[in-house]
Order: sequence, then C-alpha cells, then structure tokens
Amino acid sequence: MQEGKSAFSEELSKKITRLPQVAYGRSREMLEALDIERLTGSSLGVRFIDLGAYESLNAADERVSRMKRGGSGGVVVNIQKTVKHDPDNIYVAITPAISDSALIHELAHVLDYLAGSQVMPGLAKPLSFELGIPIEHIEHPHEYGYWLHHLQQQFQVELDADDLIVAYLYDHGMLIKGEDIAGRNGMVLKTKSDAILRFLSEKSSEIDSLICERPGYIGSRVRKDD
Repeated sequence: MQEGKSAFSEELSKKITRLPQVAYGRSREMLEALDIERLTGSSLGVRFIDLGAYESLNAADERVSRMKRGGSGGVVVNIQKTVKHDPDNIYVAITPAISDSALIHELAHVLDYLAGSQVMPGLAKPLSFELGIPIEHIEHPHEYGYWLHHLQQQFQVELDADDLIVAYLYDHGMLIKGEDIAGRNGMVLKTKSDAILRFLSEKSSEIDSLICERPGYIGSRVRKDD
C-alpha cells in the first residue's frame, strides 16, 4: 500500500523521522538479507517504524489501515513526508503482528519504486478515480509483480489471498506495465484494466481454489476485482 502525494511540512518530516526504528516479525532478517543497492542501483535504505506511532502523528492518509490484513499489515510512507529530514531512507510503517506476506508486500513496493515502475506514491488514487478503474490495477503493476515474486522466492513466503491473485496475474502476463501508467493514457489503461477484469472473471473458479485457504480470503471477490 502506498500513500498519497501532497505538500508536507518540515515539522511533520521531523516527527516521522524521529520515530524509533522497529524490528517486528522478520523485518530485520529480510532487510539484512536484501542488498538493495545491488538489486536496484539505489543507495537509499529502508527504516521500519511502528504503524500505531506513525498514525498517532495524524500523518497517515485514509488508505492506511490495519483492517486489510487483520492487524498484520503496513504501509510505505510517502517519501515526500520524510525526505526533508532523512533523504537517505524510505520509511515503512508496520504493525507488531506484521505477517511475512505483508512484509514482502511492502518491500516489493519499495523495490518497485526504486527500480521498477517507479510510480510515485499518490498517482494511483486520483488516476483510478479519474478513469474509473480499480486502484489495485495501478498500485500493482507488472514490475511490482516481478519484485513480489523475487521476494516470495528468496524468503519462502506463503502469499496471502490478495497477493496470490497479484502473483497469478503476473504469471499470466496480465498486470499493467509501469510505462503505461506513467504515460497516463486513459484509453490504454482502461483497456488493460478491462482485460484484467475479464481474465479474473474467466478464471474465477481456478483462482478461488488457489486462495480459499489463504489468509485474507473473503469469498469469491475475484469475480469482481483483484
């Protein structure tokens, strides 16, 4: 999950970057095992902070919610909120109960931002609203799918229901590419989004059988969106 982009104060940046670093779940293990500079060519690091402490600053956008992953989730903090006081790191706010699947979900967003679609936080929501296409189709481009697959393999993580659908779409070449999102061509994006929805509908029984026993499964949602 990524947050929106707007103007942020220097004071907010200071407050966020002063939050203590946390090591919930396998976050430290995964971070130490990732050579981000080798993978992406970027020297930026990652700092994990507590999601509750982050939310207490009233800094979180409306899409920051523990509910999606049952209290075991997180969010990539918009880099515009932290760059003024810490230009060397990307911040990821996580819960103490962060699951392995949620961790690689957020790390895949980081890697995708650094060396993938490079879709800036905040693009997904307004573009989704403007075109009337599911926000997930923009938030999870083809390049995100690549990094999700990479991390899932490296850390041997069982994906939750949501990310298993993203992985399924990636495996079948159905995710929208970052260059198409960056181009903001409404006709192209709407056509590709419609193709994703048709594919999900056609494959709904197969997908349901894959995700029905995974965390986060809430029924045959794949018949509607991903």
